[in-house]
Amino acid sequence: MRRRWTTAAVAGAVTAGGVAAFLLTGGLPETESTSAQAAGTRPAATADITRQTLVDKESHRGSLGFGDTTGLTTRLSGTVTALPAVDTTIKRGGALYKVDNDPVVLLYGTLPAYRKLSPGDEGADVIQWEKNLWALGYRGFTVDDEYTSATAGAVEDWQDDLGLPETGTVEPGRIVYAAGPVRVASRSADLGASVQPGAELLTTTATGRVATVELDIDYQRLARKGAKVDVTLPDGTTARGRITAVTTTVEEAENPGGQDTTEIVVTVGFDKAPQGLDDASVAVLFVSSQRENVLTVPVNALLALAEGGYGLQIVDGTATRIVAVETGLFASGRVEVTGDGIAEGQKVGIPT
Repeated sequence: MRRRWTTAAVAGAVTAGGVAAFLLTGGLPETESTSAQAAGTRPAATADITRQTLVDKESHRGSLGFGDTTGLTTRLSGTVTALPAVDTTIKRGGALYKVDNDPVVLLYGTLPAYRKLSPGDEGADVIQWEKNLWALGYRGFTVDDEYTSATAGAVEDWQDDLGLPETGTVEPGRIVYAAGPVRVASRSADLGASVQPGAELLTTTATGRVATVELDIDYQRLARKGAKVDVTLPDGTTARGRITAVTTTVEEAENPGGQDTTEIVVTVGFDKAPQGLDDASVAVLFVSSQRENVLTVPVNALLALAEGGYGLQIVDGTATRIVAVETGLFASGRVEVTGDGIAEGQKVGIPT
């Protein structure tokens, strides 16, 4: 196979995909086996062909906080007699607030309380309630999906400890389920306020700090749940994180006939959550592409061949030759290369 190789001087630089490569022109047709003469003299600078995982990353602005807030409404009527302070963390069994001096208690679970529980009831809400009752230290019943007289006996003990009437039944307005501990974000009512069912008393958040990033729909490829990210904090330090949630929001157009705006909201949890920073602006570095176990060279080692495509100047002692290559991922100043005649550990010329 005959090929026109670059043999004279650097005529200029061309750009492909934002990457500059040197274009060499002139010379005579040469076979690859005799391209040493066409390749010229040994370059002043060289670099190694390495095998590595190549990772391309993109940075997007985000905010540091506690994530979305949830409004907490009461199902009771009466007077608000106790509210927790803002930033208080409430765990399982703790009082979220008091109406007429009786507590409403936080429990863990995903199924909202929707009915009164009493002996004879069965279902998923029963086993969720019994798991919590057991976790709070009450015994004498079997944790299953049946609310028995034994369950009612343990409930009476729980009610006695809270100062509630010992009825052995559980009213849905007396408990609130959440996925875990909650942080009080704000108060929505005042002590002494008279409230009716549906009145909001508190807003809460999760207890761990998270970073939130709003991405244009064009960047949806970055939002992969479970993917690792790096978060640069206002003081310049970096915290490792992982995407824990990805949601899509649609904002309706302001004017009739306008186009709605779709955004991807990414929530990032931390391996070790940063402390002392609320509502801070951060930079989140996402992995956009990754290639494992590939051959790479510095980007500036690429030569733009006169007949098209790219090549490398392979340096072997005092001899050199030009080898055509295919390029893959560009990242961190290096580029993935494939082709005949290249191998890990070889040296390539760096044009100057």
